[in-house]
Amino acid sequence: MAILDSLIPFTGRLGNIIAYKRNGKHCLRTVPDTVRQTANTRRAAKTFGAASRKGALVRNAIRPHLDIFPDRALVNRLNSYILEAGRNNHAGLKGFRFNGYTGLSKYFGPPPVFTKDGRLHIPPQCFQRFKKAVRMEIKVIASRIDFSTRSITGTDTAVLSIDLNERFQDFEGGDLWVNVPGKGTLVVALQVKQFFDDFDIRDRKCEAADIIAVVEDQPKKVVTTQVNPHKHLSYPPRTIVHKPVPVQNGLPVIQRE
Repeated sequence: MAILDSLIPFTGRLGNIIAYKRNGKHCLRTVPDTVRQTANTRRAAKTFGAASRKGALVRNAIRPHLDIFPDRALVNRLNSYILEAGRNNHAGLKGFRFNGYTGLSKYFGPPPVFTKDGRLHIPPQCFQRFKKAVRMEIKVIASRIDFSTRSITGTDTAVLSIDLNERFQDFEGGDLWVNVPGKGTLVVALQVKQFFDDFDIRDRKCEAADIIAVVEDQPKKVVTTQVNPHKHLSYPPRTIVHKPVPVQNGLPVIQRE
């Protein structure tokens, strides 16, 4: 690997040279003459490709609605997170941080709770403010992703602003609502930022955005009723015939067989 130190850097392939950017630096490498693949390497490449496509869907669904700047390693971190959780384990996305430097645990004591009806409940608690912030903004982003068709079917957001000057240590709790109907998995991210008087604090240690919930699409239950074939049949009334009992000397005669 070589470092490209030029006034006009480039990325891509040029002849047998490939230029790419890694950790903010422009690097160069040559194209190998032959690529030998075994069954394991082909399987690993297929798994990594599936994780990359899934990660791209999540980024395209959530990233445009974030008001923070994720770190430069977002793509690699998300792909690694998906690989560790498993290809079809959508619930494994929960807990991923779009800002690798800071998480929501820095802001919340009792964590927010998201329910399937689209309600995000923030429990009562004391908030800590950083660098003399006067306002905190909480934003929930819910996006429905159909991983089978690789499509984003809808996104909804809601924002709650909290004044940190007045009773910032006695927040009484609050609710945020989002509604994203449709087919697919609902991925819910929560973003927290703090502000000075007129602008937000541009510090990666003072802003966070994590995936807090993943709600799978529940298939509709088909209710089947068993039909009783004898329910609508009618039978004629039963006739009981009483035979006369023989009597001798005023007493009934019991016949033994």
